[in-house]
Amino acid sequence: MAAGSYKQFCPVAMAAEVLCTRWTVVLLRELIAGSTRFNDLRRGVPRMSPALLSQRLKDLESAGIVAREALVLEPGVHEYRLTPAGRELTPIVEGFGIWGQRRIKADLSLQHLDVQLLMWDMRRNLNPTPMPRRRNIIQFVYPELSATQRHWWLIVDPEEGVDLCSIDPGFDVDLYISVDLRSMTAIWMGLDTVRAAVGNRRMILTGDRQIASSMQTWLGLSPFAKERKLAS
Repeated sequence: MAAGSYKQFCPVAMAAEVLCTRWTVVLLRELIAGSTRFNDLRRGVPRMSPALLSQRLKDLESAGIVAREALVLEPGVHEYRLTPAGRELTPIVEGFGIWGQRRIKADLSLQHLDVQLLMWDMRRNLNPTPMPRRRNIIQFVYPELSATQRHWWLIVDPEEGVDLCSIDPGFDVDLYISVDLRSMTAIWMGLDTVRAAVGNRRMILTGDRQIASSMQTWLGLSPFAKERKLAS
């Protein structure tokens, strides 16, 4: 898979040839998180070109890590699923995340802000349990971003799950959240809290009080948020 070979029989070197090409571990993160369709995978790696994503999926398929499956009810549509060999990589990829959360300085991580990735992750891990048992519309506003990236909507439906829109879906909004991207990313990563952001006016919540008061709970947070920072 790699452009060059280490030319070593060592299993570490052989595995690195398969796994250590650019974007491969990040793509595995998306597959492990449950994304199976090409467009959903793209939303998790928005800075990866479609051509490179297609190539990496072919590489992973050739390595026996991913299986490409045609959908019977949707002609021309395929899903990418981890094989047993691919699922064996789950603790390895999770280990990367745990090490990164513990050992990479917060300020360094927060230099790489990406609203598309943040909102996609939030949509994926949101916990609807504290919300009213009805359709809930939550609009995020990032005032400092360009007009095309400033507004995002989470549609939380007890029957249909959670959907993410970057274009106004046309429903009445239950909760407006105005916050800067750095603060929201820090909260998602477990480096900040909703209470602290609201307390010093970095975040303004307007609308349904029940949804607003339970935001720290329904937000879900990054799966690595519970890891304590060890980097000084």
